[in-house]
Amino acid sequence: MPDVLNLLPTKNSPGFFLNPDGSLKISGRGLYQNATEDIEQVMIWIDEYLNNPAETTSVIIAFDYLNSFSTTIVVSLLRKLTTALLQSGKLSILWYYEEDDEAMIEQGECISSSFNIPMEFKCTDHFVDD
Repeated sequence: MPDVLNLLPTKNSPGFFLNPDGSLKISGRGLYQNATEDIEQVMIWIDEYLNNPAETTSVIIAFDYLNSFSTTIVVSLLRKLTTALLQSGKLSILWYYEEDDEAMIEQGECISSSFNIPMEFKCTDHFVDD
Protein backbone atom coordinates (compact mmCIF):
# COMPACT_ATOMS: atom_id res chain seq x y z
CA MET A 1 0.00 0.00 0.00
CA PRO A 2 1.40 3.42 -0.90
CA ASP A 3 2.12 6.10 1.68
CA VAL A 4 0.20 9.37 1.80
CA LEU A 5 1.25 11.60 -1.08
CA ASN A 6 0.89 15.31 -0.31
CA LEU A 7 2.06 17.63 -3.09
CA LEU A 8 1.42 21.26 -2.27
CA PRO A 9 -0.12 23.53 -4.90
CA THR A 10 1.87 26.22 -6.69
CA LYS A 11 0.61 29.20 -8.67
CA ASN A 12 0.51 26.98 -11.79
CA SER A 13 -0.06 23.47 -10.49
CA PRO A 14 -2.71 21.86 -8.32
CA GLY A 15 -2.14 20.29 -4.97
CA PHE A 16 -2.61 16.56 -4.57
CA PHE A 17 -3.49 14.90 -1.30
CA LEU A 18 -3.71 11.16 -1.89
CA ASN A 19 -4.35 8.98 1.13
CA PRO A 20 -4.41 5.17 1.00
CA ASP A 21 -7.49 5.32 3.26
CA GLY A 22 -9.37 6.20 0.04
CA SER A 23 -9.46 10.01 0.39
CA LEU A 24 -8.08 11.66 -2.74
CA LYS A 25 -8.15 15.42 -3.29
CA ILE A 26 -6.94 17.52 -6.18
CA SER A 27 -7.32 21.28 -5.92
CA GLY A 28 -5.94 24.56 -7.16
CA ARG A 29 -4.91 25.80 -10.59
CA GLY A 30 -4.18 23.48 -13.48
CA LEU A 31 -1.82 25.39 -15.74
CA TYR A 32 0.53 22.56 -16.69
CA GLN A 33 2.21 22.97 -20.07
CA ASN A 34 3.88 19.55 -20.15
CA ALA A 35 4.42 16.44 -18.05
CA THR A 36 6.15 16.96 -14.72
CA GLU A 37 7.68 14.84 -12.00
CA ASP A 38 4.61 15.56 -9.85
CA ILE A 39 2.29 14.08 -12.44
CA GLU A 40 4.48 10.99 -12.71
CA GLN A 41 4.44 10.61 -8.90
CA VAL A 42 0.64 10.87 -8.87
CA MET A 43 0.15 8.29 -11.62
CA ILE A 44 2.56 5.86 -9.94
CA TRP A 45 0.74 6.38 -6.64
CA ILE A 46 -2.63 5.66 -8.31
CA ASP A 47 -1.27 2.46 -9.88
CA GLU A 48 0.05 1.28 -6.49
CA TYR A 49 -3.18 2.25 -4.77
CA LEU A 50 -5.27 0.28 -7.25
CA ASN A 51 -3.35 -2.88 -6.35
CA ASN A 52 -5.03 -2.75 -2.93
CA PRO A 53 -7.63 0.04 -2.83
CA ALA A 54 -9.60 1.11 0.22
CA GLU A 55 -13.10 -0.24 0.60
CA THR A 56 -14.45 3.10 -0.66
CA THR A 57 -12.56 5.70 -2.69
CA SER A 58 -13.73 9.32 -2.51
CA VAL A 59 -12.26 11.82 -4.94
CA ILE A 60 -12.65 15.56 -4.45
CA ILE A 61 -11.77 17.83 -7.34
CA ALA A 62 -11.73 21.58 -6.72
CA PHE A 63 -10.08 23.65 -9.45
CA ASP A 64 -10.29 27.35 -10.08
CA TYR A 65 -8.81 26.87 -13.57
CA LEU A 66 -7.91 23.96 -15.86
CA ASN A 67 -6.08 24.33 -19.14
CA SER A 68 -6.31 21.63 -21.82
CA PHE A 69 -3.17 19.75 -20.76
CA SER A 70 -4.26 19.70 -17.11
CA THR A 71 -7.70 18.48 -18.19
CA THR A 72 -6.00 15.58 -19.98
CA ILE A 73 -4.18 14.69 -16.76
CA VAL A 74 -7.39 14.80 -14.70
CA VAL A 75 -9.18 12.63 -17.28
CA SER A 76 -6.34 10.07 -17.27
CA LEU A 77 -6.38 9.87 -13.49
CA LEU A 78 -10.18 9.55 -13.32
CA ARG A 79 -10.28 6.94 -16.07
CA LYS A 80 -7.77 4.79 -14.18
CA LEU A 81 -9.85 5.01 -11.02
CA THR A 82 -13.17 4.55 -12.80
CA THR A 83 -12.03 1.55 -14.80
CA ALA A 84 -10.76 -0.20 -11.69
CA LEU A 85 -13.32 0.82 -9.08
CA LEU A 86 -16.63 1.78 -10.64
CA GLN A 87 -17.93 -1.76 -11.13
CA SER A 88 -17.62 -2.39 -7.40
CA GLY A 89 -19.69 0.73 -6.72
CA LYS A 90 -17.10 1.96 -4.28
CA LEU A 91 -16.03 5.15 -6.03
CA SER A 92 -17.44 8.63 -5.57
CA ILE A 93 -16.23 11.71 -7.39
CA LEU A 94 -17.22 15.16 -6.18
CA TRP A 95 -16.47 18.11 -8.48
CA TYR A 96 -16.54 21.47 -6.70
CA TYR A 97 -16.98 24.70 -8.62
CA GLU A 98 -17.39 28.28 -7.52
CA GLU A 99 -20.87 29.75 -7.70
CA ASP A 100 -20.26 32.05 -10.68
CA ASP A 101 -17.81 29.83 -12.57
CA GLU A 102 -19.89 28.51 -15.47
CA ALA A 103 -16.78 27.39 -17.37
CA MET A 104 -15.64 25.09 -14.55
CA ILE A 105 -19.02 23.38 -14.17
CA GLU A 106 -19.21 22.94 -17.95
CA GLN A 107 -15.72 21.45 -17.99
CA GLY A 108 -16.65 18.95 -15.28
CA GLU A 109 -19.90 18.04 -17.02
CA CYS A 110 -18.06 17.58 -20.32
CA ILE A 111 -15.51 15.25 -18.70
CA SER A 112 -18.28 13.32 -16.98
CA SER A 113 -20.39 12.81 -20.10
CA SER A 114 -17.62 12.44 -22.70
CA PHE A 115 -15.76 9.76 -20.77
CA ASN A 116 -18.73 8.21 -18.97
CA ILE A 117 -17.32 9.10 -15.55
CA PRO A 118 -20.13 9.63 -13.04
CA MET A 119 -19.62 12.69 -10.85
CA GLU A 120 -21.53 14.71 -8.32
CA PHE A 121 -21.29 18.47 -8.77
CA LYS A 122 -21.34 20.85 -5.85
CA CYS A 123 -21.53 24.61 -6.03
CA THR A 124 -19.62 26.42 -3.34
CA ASP A 125 -18.95 30.05 -2.51
CA HIS A 126 -15.38 29.15 -1.58
CA PHE A 127 -12.88 26.44 -2.34
CA VAL A 128 -12.64 23.40 -0.13
CA ASP A 129 -9.71 23.62 2.27
CA ASP A 130 -8.00 20.78 4.07
